[in-house]
Amino acid sequence: MVLQDIALIVAAVIGSGVSVAHGIIVQRRMVQPIEGLFRTIEQAAVIRRLVPLMLHYSTICWFLGGFALIAAAIWFGQEARLATGLFVGFLYLSGSLIAFWATRGRHPVWIPYAVALILIGFGINTGG
Repeated sequence: MVLQDIALIVAAVIGSGVSVAHGIIVQRRMVQPIEGLFRTIEQAAVIRRLVPLMLHYSTICWFLGGFALIAAAIWFGQEARLATGLFVGFLYLSGSLIAFWATRGRHPVWIPYAVALILIGFGINTGG
């Protein structure tokens, strides 16, 4: 296993770990209060089903992206590693930028994802 493989695996652990923490916080701080607002309204059944899925969509993408990076580090060829790294890097980058912009830098999720992006960049680099 070369250093680039290790970088991709570390990026995957960071991404998946942050996504689990993000999912727990989103569930406690956003999903449960929103569901509580709509318990008595009959038309709100759609809202109660849709809100958790929409709020956890990024969590699921980031978590699965971590698994894709691990698979890329262990089994994929260079072209597939590049494609996987770019795709997952885009997921992490968009999440980081949106969190940074929406909260004016106060949402700390952008920091570990920025580190993961650097590791992905190193992991997909062939060195020449």
